[in-house]
Amino acid sequence: MAATAAYSRSGGATRETAGATAVEGSRPACCSLYHHAIELVGKRWTGAILLVLMDGPLHFSGIRQLVPELSDRLLSERLKELEAEGIVERRVLEGSPVRVEYSLTAKGRALEPSLRALKEWARQHVSDR
Repeated sequence: MAATAAYSRSGGATRETAGATAVEGSRPACCSLYHHAIELVGKRWTGAILLVLMDGPLHFSGIRQLVPELSDRLLSERLKELEAEGIVERRVLEGSPVRVEYSLTAKGRALEPSLRALKEWARQHVSDR
């Protein structure tokens, strides 16, 4: 897509690239990949699910116990979203009864430094309500 020039309300020239607008000669527009990642990880309960899976695989009930206010319906929905993104792997374990285990993929484990840094930032800068 070619960049097109326009003028902002403040009088500065702007450049529109891939649907994003930035002030000419200033900061770049927000990256759509970054925005997608933030929206994905920032969804309600997703960060908590990823955090508990960082310590290893868990069954659905194990995740549910470690994230106590999360409903079964929403946990199921979030796990499906994370699986579709290739961040969580769902594995059916043979036996009676059949059990399902969830674990982070390599892509999911690559989030660990960022999520641990965010957790540390929260400890230092976010107060309990």
